[in-house]
Amino acid sequence: MPVITCIEDLRQIYRRRAPRMFYDYAESGSWTEQTFRENTTDFAKIRLRQRVAVDMLNRSTRTTMIGEDVAMPVALAPVGLTGMQHADGEILAARAAEAFGVPFTLSTMSICSIEDVAAHTTKPFWFQLYVMRDQDFVRRTLDRARAAGCSALVLTLDLQILGQRHRDLKNGLSAPPKMTIPTMLNLATKWRWGRGMLGTKRRFFGNIVGHATGVTDASSLMSWTAEQFDPQLDWSKVAKLKEMWGGKLILKGILDADDARMAAEVGADAIVVSNHGGRQLDGALSSIRVLPSILDAVGDRVEVHLDGGIRSGQDVLKAVAMGARGTYIGRAFVYGLGALGQAGVTRALEVIHKELDTSMALCGERDVHNLGRHNLLIPKGFEGEWA
Repeated sequence: MPVITCIEDLRQIYRRRAPRMFYDYAESGSWTEQTFRENTTDFAKIRLRQRVAVDMLNRSTRTTMIGEDVAMPVALAPVGLTGMQHADGEILAARAAEAFGVPFTLSTMSICSIEDVAAHTTKPFWFQLYVMRDQDFVRRTLDRARAAGCSALVLTLDLQILGQRHRDLKNGLSAPPKMTIPTMLNLATKWRWGRGMLGTKRRFFGNIVGHATGVTDASSLMSWTAEQFDPQLDWSKVAKLKEMWGGKLILKGILDADDARMAAEVGADAIVVSNHGGRQLDGALSSIRVLPSILDAVGDRVEVHLDGGIRSGQDVLKAVAMGARGTYIGRAFVYGLGALGQAGVTRALEVIHKELDTSMALCGERDVHNLGRHNLLIPKGFEGEWA
C-alpha cells in the first residue's frame, strides 16, 4: 500500500478501484464543468500569510457547528449513491465520522437507509432531505429521521430540477448498475468493489424502496424518482418544513445574498454556501468567491457554512478565515471511501486535520477561533462586483 499523504493520493486509488460510472458520478459537474473546476481553482488563488516567532504549543482545531462540538470545522456532506462507491458506504462513512468527531450527513438518495445508519452508529447524525411532490413520503421520511435521532435536517434547495450531467447520461448511471456490455467489461476489472457488493444486500436507494408508495424494485424506483423532485419548492414550503421538522434546520444551496436573507428570515439555524459541487447550474460562481457577500448579507443572524471545492486542510483554513463557521467535504471523503472503505474515510479526515493544524501553526495561530482575514492574502478583484 502506498504512503497516503494527501487527498489526491486517495483519489488516484479510488479511480483505479471504483466502477467508471460511480467515479464519474463523483468526479464531474454539469455541462462544461466550469463551476466544478472553479470550486477548487478559486481556493488556490487565495494565499496564506506566514508568521514566525509565535508560541505554537497547545493548538486546537475544536469548535462547534450548530451548537454541536466538532474536532475541526468540517462535516461530511450528503452524497447520493455513497453505498455504490463501496459496499455499505454510508454506514462506513458515518462510523468514521463518529470516531473522528465530525458530523455525518446522510443523503435522501443514499443506498443505506436512515435505519441502517442509525443501527450501526451510537451518536446522532444529520439527515439531508430532497423535497418531493409526494408530501406523504416527505412526512414519513421526516418521522423516520426523527425516530432515528437525527440531530439536524439539511434541506437542499438547489435541486428542484436536475442539472444536465453529461457523464452520468453517457454512462447510464443507475443503482445497481445496468448490465450493459461496456459496464460489464468495466466491472470485470473492479474485483474489490464486486466482492464487497456481493457481500451486502444494500444495492438500492434504501430511503425510497419500500417507503415510497408503489416503489418496490429498480424499475418502479427509476420512474418515481424521475417525476418526484418538487419544482414548486418555495420559501413558504421551506417554512412549513421547518415547522414540520421541529428541530435544527440547515439550508443548503445558497449562492445569492437575497436568498441568504430569506433563509435567515425563515429561521434557519445555518445556511450552506453551495453550488451542489458544480453539478447544477454550470457558470455559477464558486462557493468561496460568493462567501463574502453571503456573510455581509446575514451578519450574525444565521451560522454560515461552506461546501464545494475543499480538498485540503488549507482550504478549510481559508474558508474559516474568510468567515465560514464550518465546512463540508463530499468528494474528499468519497475518494477515501472508494479507495479503502472506512479506513479511507478516516485517512481523509486525518489528512485534512493535519493540514489544517500545520497550516494554522505556520500562520501563527493556535486556535481555530482566532483565524481571520488577517491570515489571508486575497487577490484584488476576488470579491469584486459582477455586472
